[in-house]
Amino acid sequence: MKLLLSGHEDRYAVEQLQLALFPLEPMEPAEAPFSEDGAVSTLHRGNTWLSAITTIRFHGKQTRAVRRLKAQEETVQMRRRILQQSYYFAALPHLPAAPAWGALSGVRPTKITTKHLLEGGTVKSAQKLMKDVYFVSPARRDLCIAASQATVEAASLLDSKDISVYIGIPFCPTRCAYCSFVSASIGGAGKLLEPFLQTLLMEIEGVGQMLESSGRHIRTLYIGGGTPTTLSAQQLNRLMQAVNAHFDLSRCLEYTVEAGRPDTLDQEKLDVIYKNGARRVSINPQTMDDTVLRRCGRRHTAAQIPSAFQMARQAGFREINMDLIAGLPGDSYEGFKASLEAVAAMGPENITVHTLAIKKGADLYGHTEGLPSACEVGRMVEFSNAYLHSLGYVPYYLYRQKYMSGSFENVGWCKPGSQCLYNIYMMEEVHSILALGGGAMSKVNLPNGRLERFPNPKFPQQYIERGPALLKEKAQLFARMEQFDADPSL
Repeated sequence: MKLLLSGHEDRYAVEQLQLALFPLEPMEPAEAPFSEDGAVSTLHRGNTWLSAITTIRFHGKQTRAVRRLKAQEETVQMRRRILQQSYYFAALPHLPAAPAWGALSGVRPTKITTKHLLEGGTVKSAQKLMKDVYFVSPARRDLCIAASQATVEAASLLDSKDISVYIGIPFCPTRCAYCSFVSASIGGAGKLLEPFLQTLLMEIEGVGQMLESSGRHIRTLYIGGGTPTTLSAQQLNRLMQAVNAHFDLSRCLEYTVEAGRPDTLDQEKLDVIYKNGARRVSINPQTMDDTVLRRCGRRHTAAQIPSAFQMARQAGFREINMDLIAGLPGDSYEGFKASLEAVAAMGPENITVHTLAIKKGADLYGHTEGLPSACEVGRMVEFSNAYLHSLGYVPYYLYRQKYMSGSFENVGWCKPGSQCLYNIYMMEEVHSILALGGGAMSKVNLPNGRLERFPNPKFPQQYIERGPALLKEKAQLFARMEQFDADPSL
């Protein structure tokens, strides 16, 4: 679906909304007038008014919408707002129903409500903002504000020297069809596991020294991937012992290991994880339907999931998260409902409900056969929201993704008091995230809401080859943090 801009260059604001409202239509920027399906976003500057006009032609039907702003009130934010609003109203007649997230296009809608609350706004005024400016549905307004309230509470636990640490293990037993993360299948990259671990241990030791000299405190620690439990019990023990030896965890509020796939778990591994200090794990079925699991490329069975859950309880874990995905190939509303009910019956402290997002790096990209319709995915999502509420779970974080079925969201639900702080800090960018390992992305929070990103190499082989250079790059990251500590105006 083409997109032509006229009179402005705010491409990102309009393009992201088009992707959100027409997720199955490939985006194609246009440089000149066209006759095919697409949108023309125009900004007209008059003496008194700034007018945003959008014309959309789609499947033989043409629509037009205008939003205006007094010229003297123009700011970047207000200009982009009317551009998106005009696009939204022009798009509405082409959509089967008003989108749940209205004219919002970003992956972090809670940033709007969190900022509003932190600046002294109330729940009532946040509701009005999301309703009157962004046209968000009542249910999504409630989700968004609840997650923002959890963010405000989590942020109150931090001081200026606090950070979170993420350690990435980019290996999995097999690659899931929907996965777009950088992760190596153990079948083809198993020989890299040990040299990868050796490099990671070196990075942990060096970064530990930098942390100590910087005076920064680790508030949450998360070992993710990939699937960290692709490592053997002995390798996990070496990794976690290195963490304990080189990182001061005396102020750490939360330590999580993404145990992930049941086919990588046994009692020995879970005992190692608990013995070394982690108190949270994720055991992620994604679905409890064996046919759907096979179509997704996951080689475990649904029967292995309760067994893995019980082993985690036996190891001592009282904070367990379980992930499900709405919209998997071959799934149905009835199948998703049964999966959620089966997972909830186990009593995990957290249940995260994702909506399938088909990204370019995934095997599913370009292959939509057997996917549930957006309408059916909507039924899955609405059921999960109502059902989890009825069981006493509350939403504590949410985010959206591009190419997401039905343009819905991913929501983390928890029993009250059991929210995963790392998820909040990472997704809401509340403070700096120091990331080690393969495919890891450090994010340094700067004054005025700015971020600087420091990526580690994506692929295991590149990570291993980078070796000692990793510590030079981390030293630059710490120097950057110290620079802004000394002079926040920079």
